[in-house]
Amino acid sequence: MNPRPMGEATRDTYGKVLLELGAASPDVVVLDADLSGSTRTAKFAEKYPDRFFNFGIAEANMVGAAAGLALTGKVPFISSFAVFLMCKGLDQLRQSVAYPGLNVKVVTSHGGISIGEDGPSQMSVEDVALACSLPGFVVCVPADQVAAKALLHSVAAMSGAAYVRVGRPKVPIVYADDAKFSLGKANQLRDGSDATVIANGLQVAEALDAADILEPRGISVRVIDMHTVKPLDIDAVAAAARDTGAIVTAEEHSVIGGLGSMVAQAAAVTRPVPIEFVGIQDTYAESGTPRELLERYGLVAADIVRAVEKVIARKA
Repeated sequence: MNPRPMGEATRDTYGKVLLELGAASPDVVVLDADLSGSTRTAKFAEKYPDRFFNFGIAEANMVGAAAGLALTGKVPFISSFAVFLMCKGLDQLRQSVAYPGLNVKVVTSHGGISIGEDGPSQMSVEDVALACSLPGFVVCVPADQVAAKALLHSVAAMSGAAYVRVGRPKVPIVYADDAKFSLGKANQLRDGSDATVIANGLQVAEALDAADILEPRGISVRVIDMHTVKPLDIDAVAAAARDTGAIVTAEEHSVIGGLGSMVAQAAAVTRPVPIEFVGIQDTYAESGTPRELLERYGLVAADIVRAVEKVIARKA
């Protein structure tokens, strides 16, 4: 198994994309909650100081202001750590953004537990579930820098609310520079016949590694990047169930309410098959290096391998 080339962190891609969006449209404005150095919105602040607003540690107020800016025709991008923005700002996201259906883009950094040594108080294990629960929200979790760039431009071009989760650490590159992305349309990265792994975020690279490990054992695995969790590509789930008869989901998020729950719901109403769930079980994490945490909480290729073997054993 050849190691995949390491790319930049998707938060770094976000900072670059904001500069592109700012140059393309004077209506793009950026709001941050005193974390612009970490979220990478600082680059936009330096270039366009009159279109950048720092709210301090006040995510809820920031969401309310973003709603007001959206009503004036601006296109606000609001950022903070995933756990802070989605948990502290949820009420305002519901009442001021989702309910009136405003054009606000929520891009959170430090998603998941791979933020490492910063500790569990700053780790998000429930943000995707919260975002998916907001009616009308498009929800994306990009796998690498190529996916992040394409998806961020896509949500900028659409009208309506969107949530994009980017990460702190550098991640392996899984896409060619000319890869195509459509919101709500999954990308199949590898075909297989014995089982399908549906992953997103940094779990996509782990899923591809797992498929490489299983191939010499005579197990053929389809790998799908479900970069858009909502709206979910139900057709891709149904085809995977039909063609391979078993599904494993892999996400850096609680197994409750995120990708795994969405896939299971889609399979239940289209073609029910055995499903196994790789993700954070019903717990918060501890502090450690990113790799230590991914291994401790069952989010590496070896864990996906075991889940594939288990789900195949459950096939009728």
